[in-house]
Amino acid sequence: MSQEIPPEPRFYELSDLLAAYANTGFTFSDTAETPGPGLASYLRIAARDPARAETAVNQIDELLSVGLFSEEIADDVEELPHIRPPMGTSVEDCLRVTRDHLCRFLQDPSRIPPMNPQNRWEWNERFPELGQLLGAYFHQNFSYFYNSRDEALDEYVSESLPEDLTQAAQELDELLAMVTSEQELHTATNALGLGLLPPEGMSLRQWLETIRRRVTAP
Repeated sequence: MSQEIPPEPRFYELSDLLAAYANTGFTFSDTAETPGPGLASYLRIAARDPARAETAVNQIDELLSVGLFSEEIADDVEELPHIRPPMGTSVEDCLRVTRDHLCRFLQDPSRIPPMNPQNRWEWNERFPELGQLLGAYFHQNFSYFYNSRDEALDEYVSESLPEDLTQAAQELDELLAMVTSEQELHTATNALGLGLLPPEGMSLRQWLETIRRRVTAP
């Protein structure tokens, strides 16, 4: 018997949006004129897929129409990241400000200037498959599971679907083109879950290029 796939959370996109706030201090810091760091991160991600922002607006509308403290959605709200409103305002007030920014963004998504990710949440949203590769196979407890980097990479390749390997290669290409300095590359890969130094005698860039060749090998 096949295992039943659990239903998607009711406010799944709002949860992702609030996770961006959680990663930048757990506070709503937006003003009516300017998005704070968390919302700015989300908008940069949404600029690549504006449908996400549209979904977030719809889920904010649904939550506000039912009421944040309604028993009907109490369990769903409990699963959301809990973000603090500024003194004198409510979470609902903050979500309305967020909604306004999202609606303005949807009128012209191209107005968001391109910028490299600024925090761990944004790096992982931008490079999800690379986060899976580095975070699940080359984490800081790597030595408890594998005898070598090659063994870990072989397991990743053998366990991954062809489309995931293709995505990993594309994300590696994009990351290596986007990040020019070795220091920023260390910052990015650390945010993506890498807990190891590259092999002796290799720079991080060289090692990532080697990984890219391996995941695309026949």
